[in-house]
Amino acid sequence: MTLHFPSVEEARRALDAPLYADLAGDLNVSFEFFPPRTEKMDEQLWSAIETLTPLGPKFVSVTYGAGGSTRERTHNTVARIAKETPLAAAAHLTCVAACKDEIAEVADAYWEAGVRHIVALRGDPPEAGKRFEPHPQGYQGAAELVEGLVQRHPFEISVAAYPETHPEAASAQSDIDNLKRKLDAGATRAITQFFFEPDSFFRFRDTVAAAGIDADIIPGIMPVSNFAAVQRMSAMCNTNVPNWMGRLFEGLDTLPAARQLVSATLAAELCRKLYAGGVRDFHFYTLNRAELSYAICHLLGLRPEKSA
Repeated sequence: MTLHFPSVEEARRALDAPLYADLAGDLNVSFEFFPPRTEKMDEQLWSAIETLTPLGPKFVSVTYGAGGSTRERTHNTVARIAKETPLAAAAHLTCVAACKDEIAEVADAYWEAGVRHIVALRGDPPEAGKRFEPHPQGYQGAAELVEGLVQRHPFEISVAAYPETHPEAASAQSDIDNLKRKLDAGATRAITQFFFEPDSFFRFRDTVAAAGIDADIIPGIMPVSNFAAVQRMSAMCNTNVPNWMGRLFEGLDTLPAARQLVSATLAAELCRKLYAGGVRDFHFYTLNRAELSYAICHLLGLRPEKSA
């Protein structure tokens, strides 16, 4: 049996390469939170915001529950961020179970609260597993919602993109066509659904560019704190979970600290590869926890902004 050993030059390159230490921190980050349901969750949310604020995110966003189920909590959270922190707050807004007048009312309330950025989404149906049905007096989808919001106020608008194709799309091409409609309607950028392999993003970025889309496409990063939960979410949004990821999390169900270390390592490595491919904007799905996102940003060279 012949063993292959790396050449001295190959070994030296591997040994000399610093682990993340030369990444310049020349990047923009944004963080997504969800509105808290309890007092304890509220404390966790504001602790996460306090921890991540010094990293100077470009914006932070707050999600909107299926069928508008968190409408009031989303508004209160976004308004408080806008009022009490230096952060640019973005509010998620969907088309589900609302007429155009109701959506206009919500948009006006955000504008009056000082919110200037909306994440405009078609949204998920109130009942899991059901297909989206537009409100009879509502918007048919996110492209129409973007158009309506732009006519209402000069919002900055982000929309969603799916590197592995939206689960309800007729085809990958129709999904790209829909993304183009949303951006042509007035959206500023697209934020992707989470994914776990850099090639998923790079292939999507090439496809989008070939379709004539030149808006910023921001990768959405999901640090895996609970592998079973991420498997369920991935199945719903058509995200591939590679087999090797399951093997890495195997046996860690009762070892939360070890699971956290594996999760941070995987997400940081994904971000490092995206960075090497020219990505300089990252959007983190924090799940209202700061530690993983903060660690990844630190490994990418981002440091807290110094107070004046």
